[in-house]
Amino acid sequence: MLGFVLDVVFTVVAIRAIWKLLSGIKIGMSVRTAEPRQPDTGHAPGQGVQMVKDPVCGTYVVPDHAVSISVGRQRMYFCSDACRDKYRAKTA
Repeated sequence: MLGFVLDVVFTVVAIRAIWKLLSGIKIGMSVRTAEPRQPDTGHAPGQGVQMVKDPVCGTYVVPDHAVSISVGRQRMYFCSDACRDKYRAKTA
C-alpha cells in the first residue's frame, strides 16, 4: 500500500515538473519572438547622472526631477516642496 502511495506522489511530482518545464519553454519562445522593448523613461537612466544634495535633509536628487529655486545666481535643488519651504523659512 505504501508503495502505491509513493508511486502516485512521484507521478504527480513528475507531471508538475514536466508541466513547469514546458510552460517555461513556451514563455521563453514567446519572449524570443517578441519585438524588442523600447527603453522605459520612468526608470533609472542608462548612463550616470550627476546628483545634487538637498541642503535641508541631505537627500541626493536628480536635478531634472527635483524641486528647485534660484538664490542669486545659484540654483538650489530640493527633494520636496516641504524641504524647499523649510529652506525659504530659514533664510528669510
